Amino acid sequence: MKKILLYNSGGGLGDSIQLFDLILSLQNHFKSSEFFYLGAHENHFQGKLKEFNINIKTLDLGLKYFGFRWWHFLIAKKRYINQDLEKMDLIIDLQSKLRNTIILNKIPHDHFYSSTYGFKFCTKKAEYSSGEHLRNLSNFLNTNIRILRFNLNNLEDKYKLEAKRLLPDKNYIGFSLTQGNVYRKKSWSIDNFMDLATKIDEKSMIPVFFIEKEEIELVNEIKSKLPSALFPEHHSNISCPALVTALTSRLNLGISVDNGIMHMMGLANIPMIVLFGPTDSEKFAPKINSIKILDSKIMYKSKDINSITVHDVFRQI
Repeated sequence: MKKILLYNSGGGLGDSIQLFDLILSLQNHFKSSEFFYLGAHENHFQGKLKEFNINIKTLDLGLKYFGFRWWHFLIAKKRYINQDLEKMDLIIDLQSKLRNTIILNKIPHDHFYSSTYGFKFCTKKAEYSSGEHLRNLSNFLNTNIRILRFNLNNLEDKYKLEAKRLLPDKNYIGFSLTQGNVYRKKSWSIDNFMDLATKIDEKSMIPVFFIEKEEIELVNEIKSKLPSALFPEHHSNISCPALVTALTSRLNLGISVDNGIMHMMGLANIPMIVLFGPTDSEKFAPKINSIKILDSKIMYKSKDINSITVHDVFRQI
């Protein structure tokens, strides 16, 4: 395996962060291989996530929203060949949209792995299970690929030192309440978060909120109701996801809705409570050692995340 390409159709930071363990595991197994990334949206690995030092090259075919336009089928192979690129030894399709897979399959390759249409596009028959890409790839390649998790030691010391300066003590409980994807209602009520944070404060724990500096109105609302609340990112000249992960490593517990911060917390492998409504908790919840998942679909047969009560969360703490 000299050249391996990974394709991801997801557009959020969390979608990219979820690939960290897969990429690191494959790189550890195929140490002499070149790894390439093709995304349908912005490449966060060389953008907002570059401080995590995930070493993967970009395959840029000059096709925006790759795979989401049928005309890409007519031009993808030509664009690839025009760059004088050797064919890929392996293409790993990390999504399951039929159109996208058909278009991706036009890129020259020897081996193709995809879960689309019941794994029918795979160039080799093997035992596959939905969503278990690393296990599936071990079976596909007839080898044992060991899972390698992201390690905080991958972060530069400046982020860890800054996190210790901003959160120097103990007994911190972290909260992330805003959602990045505006198309699905994934946010738990601010009133619920405030009730929960107040209970935390009464137990001599320190509420820490991870909210962007631009959310001035929300930050002021929280400060007016809970003066003890901390907003560590607002007191630093550094602003990036790597700092957020370093900060969350200082927490006793993180509580979050399904968003990018949830995945940044997951990289720190701290105890977490995560709240899910319309989105798939089995697919998107961080795969870490200690996590409690509250999914309104399972608990209350509802996609409304606000059917989860403050008591439901507090009794898990």
